[in-house]
Amino acid sequence: MQKELRVAAYAVCVRDGQVLLARWVAGDGSKRWTLPGGGMDHGEDPYDTVIREADEETGYVVEPVALLGVDSLRRRYPRRLGAVADFHGLRILYEGRVTGGELRHETEGSTDLAAWHALESVPHLDRVGLVDIGLELWRSRPADGHIDRAADPGR
Repeated sequence: MQKELRVAAYAVCVRDGQVLLARWVAGDGSKRWTLPGGGMDHGEDPYDTVIREADEETGYVVEPVALLGVDSLRRRYPRRLGAVADFHGLRILYEGRVTGGELRHETEGSTDLAAWHALESVPHLDRVGLVDIGLELWRSRPADGHIDRAADPGR
């Protein structure tokens, strides 16, 4: 079994009752809303990652103002030639504040749209679980930066 580790940083940007999301395009062409952010480059600090990724996906300059927490997930999925990957994703979530730039959509990347969504509309969006995790961290601000997913393993 091939072990894969991906470390990523994401921004939870909320203003005026709205959250900034980017629409992720999966390999199979399906599309779901996610938090702006993504994978760290080798040697990159996660603080710098979230700034770079938010700019790439939304056009905004985002200042990380607080570390909200860290989320971890594991999945197994098939790889080529019958192999199986044991994937471990480590996701670092920051509260972000938009300080500049203009909203625009990413081109030739993993997302195709960026938009502000009313917080009350989020439960009705086709979204990845990370959106709910990020908003829960933003709302509850647990001292240890961790949400007990044993209570809701579907996230």
